[in-house]
Parts: sequence; C-alpha cells; structure tokens
Amino acid sequence: MSFLDCSCISHAQVQPMDIEERYEDTSHQFLSCDGSEYTLQGPAGGDDVTGLSAEPAHYQLLSELGRGFHNLSQVNMARHIPTGQLVAVKQTNLDECTEEELLQLMNEVLLSRLFRHPNLLTSRLVFSSCCQLWVLTPLMAYGSADTLLRTYFPDGMSESLIAYLLYGVLKALEYLHRMGYVHRGVKASHILLSGEGRVYLSGLHSVYSMMREGKRMRAVFDMPHHSPALLPWLSPELLRQDLHGYGVKSDIYSLGIVACELVSGRVPFQDMPPTQMLLQKLRGSHCCLLDVAPFPLGELGGLKVSRSGVDSGIGESVATGSLTHSATAPPADRPQSPGPKNHSATLHNLVQLCLQQQPERRPSASELLTHAFFKQVKRHTRDSFLSLMYPAVPLASPEDPPVSSPPAPSCHSPASTTADAVEAVWDFS
Repeated sequence: MSFLDCSCISHAQVQPMDIEERYEDTSHQFLSCDGSEYTLQGPAGGDDVTGLSAEPAHYQLLSELGRGFHNLSQVNMARHIPTGQLVAVKQTNLDECTEEELLQLMNEVLLSRLFRHPNLLTSRLVFSSCCQLWVLTPLMAYGSADTLLRTYFPDGMSESLIAYLLYGVLKALEYLHRMGYVHRGVKASHILLSGEGRVYLSGLHSVYSMMREGKRMRAVFDMPHHSPALLPWLSPELLRQDLHGYGVKSDIYSLGIVACELVSGRVPFQDMPPTQMLLQKLRGSHCCLLDVAPFPLGELGGLKVSRSGVDSGIGESVATGSLTHSATAPPADRPQSPGPKNHSATLHNLVQLCLQQQPERRPSASELLTHAFFKQVKRHTRDSFLSLMYPAVPLASPEDPPVSSPPAPSCHSPASTTADAVEAVWDFS
C-alpha cells in the first residue's frame, strides 16, 4: 500500500513501504569501479535499521528531536523495544499535506530507497499507520555540524575535525554525482555524525536528477524549494538562473561555503540582504578564512579570535577533560592541526578551489578526495577523530518518562510533550 493511498478508515492498519517494485535500483551501474568505496550494503552496527520491525507498537518514543517539513513532521528519539536499539522516528500526518507536499514526500522516500551509500542518510524503513507516515533512520547521536558549532564550537572547529567531516561529505557527493544527481542542499546542518563517528549527508529532499530520457544533461535549470534559506550556500550559476544552468559543480561551491562555516562558526553572506548577497556572488566576491580579511567583515572585524584549547581540538582542556578518548591516547597519536586560526596552506587552497567563480574551474568530488588537505584523514582512526569532539557528548536515552509506550494509532498531528520548545538537533526542513 502506498502512503499516498493511506486512509483513516482502518486505524490499526500498518503496511511497510514496498518501494523497490516501483523504483528500479540502478546504483549497481556505478559501483563496479571500486567495491570497497561504494557498497550496496547499508550501514553496519547501530546505524542499521533495516532489520527492525514495521510495527508502531514495537517503538517507545522517548524525546523530541525537532520538527520539519513545514512543521507537519515531528521527529522523536525512539527505542525499538524488542532489540533496545535507539532510532529516530519521523511522523508525518498525511491528511494535513497538500498534493504537492505528498509528492515531495513520495519523491524523498523513493530516492532514499534508491541510494545506498554509507555516507548518505537514507530511510530504508518506511511504513504507515492510519494516516501517519513513519520514517525510521539511524539515530545521529552527535547531531548536525551546525548544532555542534552553535553549542560547542562557536569559534569554529579544528582542521582535523573539519577534514574528517568534509571527507565524508565528499564521498557522499561523489556517489550522488556518479548516479547523475546534484544535491543542492550541502550545508552544515545537513552534515550529521553518528555516535560511532560515521559522517552522513542528509537533505535528500533537495536532490535533483540530471538524467533526461536516459541521457545525462550537462546542465539543469530547476530552482530548489525553500531556496531563501539556502541562499548563502548556493552557487553563483544556480542563483543566476540563466540559459547556462548549473551542474554538479554547484555542490562543490556549497562545500567551500561549508568549509568556511566550519572554520569560523559563522555562515558567509548570511547577514546580507538577499539582493546584496546575489550581487556579491555574481561579481565574484567570495569568502576568506578568518586568519585573513574575511568577507563580509560586518561586526566581526573588531572581534578577537579565540585561542582556547577546546577550539583547537588539541589543547590541554581536551587531554585532561575527555575521559572517553583523550585520556587513553597521547596527544602525539591524535590528529593535529596548526595553531588556532592559523590555517594551513592546504585548507586555504581547498577553499579557493571550491569557490572558483567559473564552475568548470572547480575540481570534481573525486578529485577533491585526493587533495592534500585530506591526507590527515587517512592517517588516523575514527576514534582518534572522535576525541576531537570534546566537550560534545552523544545523545543518550533519557531517564525521564517516555513520550509514549507504545504509541496508539492516531490521525492527529504529533503534539509536543514538553512545556518548552525543544531546539532541533538535526535540520529536518
């Protein structure tokens, strides 16, 4: 049963989504080059939800993580009662969705079932209960890079941590581009980190196909939905909306903006009016890292750069404060970065390449994976990068009474159970 045909006549009816029969999986066509890099298997360990049951009564809702999709969806941390595994459950009331919104939901679910890559956050367990659509994804215990910046790293992350995050994003983008899709929504709030340290790229609702009648187009012309919120990250050629269109190199420009975002803790161009932002991008103005004159300066010109150990990721505060990782590994064995805000030449070069005004001058995702900036990723383990996450801690099962246990089928919108609004841990828009 398709969730578009969901009816509230039978309140106990539950059906898993059988998407594979409706959408051909063509990913194998792009996986023959390197089986170790592209895999048809889902995430391993705690990030795998494909083996869980499609029965609402088997899930105990614990706490709200956020809302999204025009506030029609509520996302909760939940526990799968038979196994005890923690997952994220997004519930959407289909009765309140317009026809266009239903089509958007269908497209996102179809693409999510089509893509199979360890660095893409996909929803491989989808089912409906009454008029509620349930979408299960692995729990991203560290949340998004945007949340980490706002909560723990307001002056930016260490270069080693930035390299680790961007490397995972690039592997996801390389896969999408090989499949013939452009993401169009690469930003820090769509970069998620699991409790095990795996990097995921989310935001599949903005993905757009470059395939037409079996042929790959050199450029497309569609403007992403909700583009005002994405303006700081969008490339000049996408914003220009002319006859030249845009292609997958648009994502590379967005990655350069994300790099500046992770370095400084601030989004370039964000404080500008949209018209001024558009003019600056079309004129070729781009961002610089904060150890040189940033653009735009605004109020930041008079601020002093923080040089705390937490900001650098390698100071004494990390070595003495982290009981999980830092105390067990000597500083020399953990990934290092240059002095705080004295950024390496390789990072400067990476940002410069990504923010080239002409898209043909930007490297591809595959080429960027071999950039010198990412050599540090290959020299260290995932645990060593997790040591740089201090003082951030992963989400854990709350001790407070759960939202529901188990949830009763309902055709009403999920209601928040907390008196105060819960700040979104991920970006669910």
